[in-house]
Amino acid sequence: MELVRAVTLTWLFSGQRSNEIARLRLGCIRWQHDGDPVAGNSTQILARDAVCLLDVPAHKAGTAFTKPVDPLLGQAINAWEALRPNQPKRTDRRTGEQVGFLFSYRARAVTSGYINSTIIPMLCRKAGVPAADARGSITSHRARSTIASQLYNAKEPMTLFELQAWLGHRSPESTQHYAKISPNTLTKAYEDAGYFARNVRTIEVLVDREAVASGAAVAGEPWQHYDLGHGYCTYTFFEQCPHRMACARCDFYTPKESSKAQILEAKDNLQRMRAAIPLTDEEQAAVDDGHAALDRLLERLADIPTPSGPTRRQLLPIIEVRRGAAEDR
Repeated sequence: MELVRAVTLTWLFSGQRSNEIARLRLGCIRWQHDGDPVAGNSTQILARDAVCLLDVPAHKAGTAFTKPVDPLLGQAINAWEALRPNQPKRTDRRTGEQVGFLFSYRARAVTSGYINSTIIPMLCRKAGVPAADARGSITSHRARSTIASQLYNAKEPMTLFELQAWLGHRSPESTQHYAKISPNTLTKAYEDAGYFARNVRTIEVLVDREAVASGAAVAGEPWQHYDLGHGYCTYTFFEQCPHRMACARCDFYTPKESSKAQILEAKDNLQRMRAAIPLTDEEQAAVDDGHAALDRLLERLADIPTPSGPTRRQLLPIIEVRRGAAEDR
């Protein structure tokens, strides 16, 4: 049972290929605390603060390397090593060395197909789940792919290059096939980008319910009044007007100091609402950066027609005041 448990936890938590798991050597687990080696049978430190390291032999993508793994894996391997009978050394076909394989019993080493043929079917039967799902049969490679995605999508995720080193890949291109971004991670990244928070502003709208109920709105009577602060705009498609951030006072504009605007605000049947207005990059800059950006926006809008037809230059003639002329006066 200790052998089966150790192989299972190694498959689940080591992130290694099945043939690499079969080739692990005795003593492949090491413990450290604050950078210092710790005995595997320590009862004071292992439960809390020790770091478990796994020595991985040379493999198809590179040389031997060491990686941190979950302490549960280290404890399972230590439990198996404590019970493992003495075994004769065998030849590692990849390196040609005579080594003591970790997962060996009665002079027979566990094969690379042991996980697929024995461990996974046994676990599926025990858990009452099918041995295949929408992605196909559950194979030894599934755990490697899953843990790579989990590490890449963790709360404090590994970078692509850190994950590359942990998996033992030769190039980051190989790692990208494993580093699948989960919907939750993608959603958080999208929210953190704050696109809509930065590019949408709200504006108060007064809705004339009487004009709507009486049918006057259908006949062309204004029924939506967008509050610009200094006045109201009755243009129905206000959010599409290029002059909305710097009103040119066209025929759809009603200044607040006028009696018409005062009557509009006093009507009991007006309903106050708020409309979301998407902002262009220039409008966003005008909001964020102030007068300089607003001046640039006004200059760009000077010859663009307003909803009623005339351009800003025609409605509000732009008078250039030269500093030199002013000083001469």
